[in-house]
Amino acid sequence: MREMCKVDDRDKMKQKKRFSIGTMGLKSLGVCRVEKLKSSMVNARSPRMKLWLIRATTTVLLWTCFVQLTALGGTWGPRVLKGWPSCFTQDSHSASALDLKLLPTVPARVLPPKRVYKNNGYLVVSCNGGLNQMRSAICDMVAIARYLNVTLIVPELDKTSFWSDPSEFEDIFDVDHFITSLRDEVRILKELPPRLKKRVELGIVHTMPPVSWSDISYYHNQILPLIQKYKVVHLNRTDARLANNNQPLELQKLRCRVNFGALRFTTQIEELGKRVVNLLRKNGPFLVLHLRYEMDMLAFSGCTQGCNNEEIEELTRMRYAYPWWKEKIINSDLKRKDGLCPLTPEETALTLRALDIDHDIQIYIAAGEIYGGKRRMDSLQDAFPKLVRKETLLGADDLQYFQNHSSQMAALDYLVALESDIFVPTYDGNMAKVVEGHRRFLGFKKTILLDRRVLVDLIDKYTNGILNWDEFSISVKQVHQQRMGNPTKRLVISDKPKEEDYFYANPEECLHLQTSDDQTVSIL
Repeated sequence: MREMCKVDDRDKMKQKKRFSIGTMGLKSLGVCRVEKLKSSMVNARSPRMKLWLIRATTTVLLWTCFVQLTALGGTWGPRVLKGWPSCFTQDSHSASALDLKLLPTVPARVLPPKRVYKNNGYLVVSCNGGLNQMRSAICDMVAIARYLNVTLIVPELDKTSFWSDPSEFEDIFDVDHFITSLRDEVRILKELPPRLKKRVELGIVHTMPPVSWSDISYYHNQILPLIQKYKVVHLNRTDARLANNNQPLELQKLRCRVNFGALRFTTQIEELGKRVVNLLRKNGPFLVLHLRYEMDMLAFSGCTQGCNNEEIEELTRMRYAYPWWKEKIINSDLKRKDGLCPLTPEETALTLRALDIDHDIQIYIAAGEIYGGKRRMDSLQDAFPKLVRKETLLGADDLQYFQNHSSQMAALDYLVALESDIFVPTYDGNMAKVVEGHRRFLGFKKTILLDRRVLVDLIDKYTNGILNWDEFSISVKQVHQQRMGNPTKRLVISDKPKEEDYFYANPEECLHLQTSDDQTVSIL
């Protein structure tokens, strides 16, 4: 034991120097302890003592390594404890960075390349009419701008029509999608460059309505020289200004591309439309009835079938109040027999029953307020009790934003009509035609195109007892057997463009048609 206490003076000096260099370091402390234990092991006489010293030495060494690792890197300690060796991940990455790597990546949207062309000037357009009248006009104006090699300014929507809807283009359509999706065809700007915009604000602009039903040569020969001369031309009426037929195939396809691709509704309208469709789908198939029996339609057309004397006087006063409704004196009975009036709710109920439409099917009324209210809707409600409207499917909060915005309401109805199992318009107005064409494009979805001239004659014979119910029903079915939205050629009347089939009701150049060998051929 005395020999164990003897320590060389030089060893003591060395140990003192080590402590002075790292007096508080854990590493120095560990080395000192190891030296003492080594000295003890050399002189130890008992095997049990040697085993104890080996265990103690190993423990001290392991503890020293652990402490040194913790001190060297703040992130190493947690990784050791959690079983994340540093060789698998970079020390600079945090836990949040690791989490981000696990999130799904959204591919970047690929935009079509910009079309490069010499700009001949700027085309400003003001659309007129309701939503679908303006929709088709926008498609025409994009095609015209493309073939004139001009820059199109985002169209201005009608705010002075009967509906007085203050909505701007971007309130109804996704304006950024509209611009970017067509950039390989035509340059579209949200507004004129500042210098030209100032000129327009000062009234220094050439304004005119183009000639109705004109082909593209009219715009090349008459409108393009004006744009080149004035730099900016404003077309103030754009409905039905491009001919239905005999246009270049690429122009017709571009009209379809705008209508079915570029004119996408805003996210708010799209999402609400999906909600309505989902609510309807939960209860089975549904039919959309475009019951065009609102006050403005009846006043404009002069159709008063089923109205009382007070209502007839009210509709007549309204017709005279609008100077651009040129036809003032109207014989309602003659117009109805010619098939120029929308079907009444009562006539519609008889027609749907005669066509064997399921009594329990949901019928979504795509329309504004029906003139005559409950009194006129009772027969339709009795025949088809599951009548619904957007106002009954959605809460007041959902529709609050759309109040007094008829075009946005019409956009919602448009989306629901596209998704319906059956679409039935009671009048061939702009919405009926554009939805009909869009449903053809989606695969010739069932659209019952009512022949009103034949129908009112059959209805009168049935109500007067000339036909019994079975005879009436068989006749109605026979008339409409080939009027279900199936593929057909568009009627062309060269000298009477207003009487020929509307391009947007049957854009046959853009559809998948059946050949004589029953092989599907795509021409879009």
